[in-house]
Amino acid sequence: MIDEEIKDVLRESKNIAVVGLSPKQDRPSFRVASYLKAKGYKIIPVRPGMEEVLGEKAYPRLTDIPSEIEIDVVDIFRRSEEVLPVVEEAIARKAKTVWMQEGIINEEAARKAEAAGLKVVMDRCMLKEHQRL
Repeated sequence: MIDEEIKDVLRESKNIAVVGLSPKQDRPSFRVASYLKAKGYKIIPVRPGMEEVLGEKAYPRLTDIPSEIEIDVVDIFRRSEEVLPVVEEAIARKAKTVWMQEGIINEEAARKAEAAGLKVVMDRCMLKEHQRL
């Protein structure tokens, strides 16, 4: 994905479901989500076993988020081999973009998301891209 497309995603998105959001402040997912929340994005934590993270109600899975809540970006903090089921849930929830964080690469999941009409950002940090662009 080129810079202009990434800029569009960052500019047009409001609600970001963060899959794998850790409640631990030293974890990358916590730092990225905290930054995005401070920049005005609505963060929707997706983390089994958590009631809330960053003061926001957490959900065990993407499909547990109420349907009236629109999901613009699914920001994924999971191992590459665990991404496909998350992408399938993102498709089912009619998310607009799937964002796989730095180090997360799953070509099959990317193809499936694109075939369903979702934008895909892979192997990039949402915080770093926001700061850079």
